[in-house]
This record gives sequence, structure tokens and C-alpha cells, in this order.
Amino acid sequence: MIKFLRVRNLATIEDLEVHLDQGFSILTGETGAGKSIIIDAIRLILGDKGSPDLVRTGRKEAFIEAVFDVSRQPIDLDGLPEPEDGELLIQRSITGQGTGKAFVNGVLVPVRRLRELSGRLIDIYGQNDHVFLLHLENHLGYLDDVVDDPGLLRDTARSARDLRRLVQEKRDLEAKEKERVQRLDFIDYQVKEIEAARLRPGEDEELLREREILKNAGKIAGLVDKALDLAYLSEDSLIPRLARLRSVLGELSVYDAAFGEFHHGLEEASILLRDAADELVRFKDRRAEIPENPETIEERLSVIEKLKRKYGGTIEAVVGHGEALRSERSSLEAGRERLQELESSIRSKFGEYSAFASRLGAERAKAAEKLGRLIEKEIAVLGMKKARFEVQLTDVPPSLDDGATIRDQGAQEAEFLLSPNPGEELRPLKRIASGGELSRMMLALKSVGKDKEVLKTLVFDEIDAGIGGKTAEFIAQKLRHLSARHQVICITHLPQIASSAAHHFHVEKKVEKDRTFTSARKLGLEERVEEIARLVAGSRLTAASREAAREMLDANREGG
Repeated sequence: MIKFLRVRNLATIEDLEVHLDQGFSILTGETGAGKSIIIDAIRLILGDKGSPDLVRTGRKEAFIEAVFDVSRQPIDLDGLPEPEDGELLIQRSITGQGTGKAFVNGVLVPVRRLRELSGRLIDIYGQNDHVFLLHLENHLGYLDDVVDDPGLLRDTARSARDLRRLVQEKRDLEAKEKERVQRLDFIDYQVKEIEAARLRPGEDEELLREREILKNAGKIAGLVDKALDLAYLSEDSLIPRLARLRSVLGELSVYDAAFGEFHHGLEEASILLRDAADELVRFKDRRAEIPENPETIEERLSVIEKLKRKYGGTIEAVVGHGEALRSERSSLEAGRERLQELESSIRSKFGEYSAFASRLGAERAKAAEKLGRLIEKEIAVLGMKKARFEVQLTDVPPSLDDGATIRDQGAQEAEFLLSPNPGEELRPLKRIASGGELSRMMLALKSVGKDKEVLKTLVFDEIDAGIGGKTAEFIAQKLRHLSARHQVICITHLPQIASSAAHHFHVEKKVEKDRTFTSARKLGLEERVEEIARLVAGSRLTAASREAAREMLDANREGG
């Protein structure tokens, strides 16, 4: 709610401050006193376009600031400083050139941010801008207030959200499908390249040794043959001679134990020599398997080095890269499976959503008839006795090709139609309703609906246009009832409405030294009696008009 409003240099207002309270407040004053300028100031705080013509003559800029109590009204400021002590400060300036600035809690913001905040803070009923009822998207909400099965509304919204989430996931996957296929092709190429190489750990080191052997093949072959010849192939080779020597030492050790140690040492030497000879034989056998053409080894080394350069510095790294690619390929192939799963889930969820939306449509058709009867009854009491009201429902068939048709609110749009006078056809509310009629329509809707809104400020600019008597009393009752849940601010010329308010502000215009000044002040009880008496009798106040005013105030105090 608005706690404080200050206006400087706006039209006929030089400097005006108003402290507002919760509940029902009214503004009265002579025609042309400047009541509408105060409403204009509120509109500017809410982001309306500022005209340079509004700047007071002789001043460079107009300035408006408002303090809102949002302690009972949770509000998301989207990164702006949070309210201190539950207070939100909005400021707006307009220069004579039509430029200006806007601030929220001291932070400079675009004017559009004020418009974004306005719908959460204030509704103004009067001129066609800022009129909540003129926005078609709000009509469905009022209709749903009288739907008999609120659970169906929740089920439809939940199903719509689930369906949109699945559709979006599918679109995201499809958007990445080309990239996924390309990546799979690339992975397949690399995996095949690595697998075709059939790498073995340490293979490159073996090949390097073999290359070195091939380079010195002739010399190595001669040395191997010579070593084998010395070991046991020649007549005086080492192995048989060493065996004979070991036998002799064995005999000597019988006579002298000291030779037993040498006998044992020669036995170990004999074993080592035989092992060396066996390894020479194996080496010679392997040599037979080594290709005589060294180009074969170079080609294999070239393949290995190429893979090492591309995928890692070692064979182990190349093999590890191949394993990682195979794992990624499995994940990407799972994405294809997920796409197929999503298609099935979407078909199932679309069927569920369509069923909920169809059932909700049937419930809304009944609710539309019910709301029509209730509103006609309410507006008749509020002075529109012959008016007809109807809710027109239009189907919006859901389609998976158009995500915008998968809506939380289901598969209908609603529009309010009104015929204010006998003999006139029903027409859209936005085309024919006056400010006063719209205000009364809003009161009727607030009376029959569940009113799920959080605390807001409701401003009525023309609600008493063309009414009086009992109708004015009924409107006053509705406004007072509404002020129990919201802050209500109303401009009125009717004593029935003025006397119903908890707070009364008088707006007046004075001319001093050829300059016009608009001011506003809160009235005390006796001042209220005088002002309401003026509303009853005009400028010629009488004891009777004052007594009537006092009785109206007393009656409203006694009535709560």
C-alpha cells in the first residue's frame, strides 16, 4: 500500500505531501481543484509516459516520490536493493523537454521497470489505461474464481508445465542432433583408427630395439655364432670343459673340503653359462622372425608415432583416449534413445493435458453462465439495472507444433461482454464501458470472486459517475468491504461514499499572486462534517445539511 506521496511542480501542484493509511481513503474537492492531478502523479510513479506539459510553468522539472509498505506484500525486485523495514521507495522526475529519470530504492532504473512493478502494487480504475479489467488475460482468472473444481485448474496447470518441460527437452536434443551426429562420426573415425592399430603396451620400445638390431644385423649374427661356438659348439667349448673341471674339483673335494667351495662356485657358473647359451639360441631363433626389410618396422613405428602425436605421448595414453571415446559414444547413443523415449512421453502427456483441458473447458462453460447471472445481479444493485453481462469463451486447441498453445490456464480464452443499456447488443468490455462502469464491474467481480490477490492499492477515479441515492449507498458498502483486504483510494463527489471512508482528504485550489496552487489535507471529524454537508447541499450550507452529514458519518461508524 502507499504510505506516503509527495508531488512537486506537477501542473498546479507546487509541493504536496500526503500520508496515507490502510483501509478506505477518499479525496473530495471542487471540480477542477486538482484531484485528477494526484491520480496522474500516481500513474507517473507506475511508469506512465510523462508529458512535458505536466511540468509546472516556470519550473525545470516535476518530481514525484511514493513510499510503499510491502511488508505484507512479497515482491521480487529482480536484483534491486531489497526494501528496508518493509518500505519500497519509487521516485520519478520529468523535465520540460520530456526527459526524466526513475529510481527504485535509490537505484536508477528504466521507466519500464516501474511498469513491471505497477501490476503488483496498484490497480487504477478510471481511464482506460491501467484498467485491469481491459486486459483479456485477466478475464479468465476472474472466471476461474467461480469454477466449482479448483483442483482441475491445478491439475491442468501441472500437466501443462510437465508437457512444456518434455517438449523443451526434446527441442534441445533435436537442436543438438546435427552436432551429436557429427560428433559420433568423428568418434567412430578415431576409435576405428585406434582399434585398427592393435597397439600393445611397450610395442614401440620393442620396435626400436629391433630396428637397432637390424641396423647391425651382420655384426650381431657373427657375435652370436661366435658366442655359441665358444659356449658349446666347438671341440674345446666352455660348457663341456667346465663340466669336466667341475667333476675333477668334485673328486678333489673328497680329499680336501676346501675344493668343495670351488666345486659349488663352478656349478653356479655352469648354470649361468648354460642360461646365456640358451638365450643366445632364443635370440637367434627370434632373429629368424624379424623381417629382413627394415621398412616394415619403420612403417609400424610411423603408425604408432602418428597416433601418439594425435592422442597422447604414449601408447598407454592412446589406448586410454580410445576408451574415453567409446564411453562418450555410449552416452551420445543414449541421447538418441532418450529422444525416442521423449517422443513417447510427450504423446502420453499431451493426451493427459488435452483431457484435463477438455474437462476444464466444460467446467468453465458452466462457470461462465454462473458468473453472468451473478454479475448481472451485482451491477443491477450498483446502478446498472438493465445491463446484460456475458462471458465469451474461445477455444485455443493445444498443439505440439505451437508451444504457446500449451498453457497453464488450459485451452480457452475468455472475454467479458457487456450491454449497458436495453436494446444494445453485447460488445467487448474494452470497447464500450465507461470509467464508472468499469469501476462498478470491478466491484461486482470482487464481490462474487474469491479474491486471491495479495494486499494491493486500488484507486477509483470515476466510480460515482451518473449515480446517486441507493446505488451510491450500495457502492459505498462494496468499497468499504473491499478496504478490509486492500487499500482503497477513491475520488468522489457523493456524500454517501465520502461518509463511508475511514480517511478523508480535501483537495482545494487557490490563486495567490496570479499563481494557482493545489493542496490536499486530511480532515478531522468536524471538517468532514462541513465537507460532506457541502457535498449534500452545495455551496449553501445549512443546519439541515450539516445534520445530515453528521448522521451519515455516525451511521457508517456504527456500521463498522
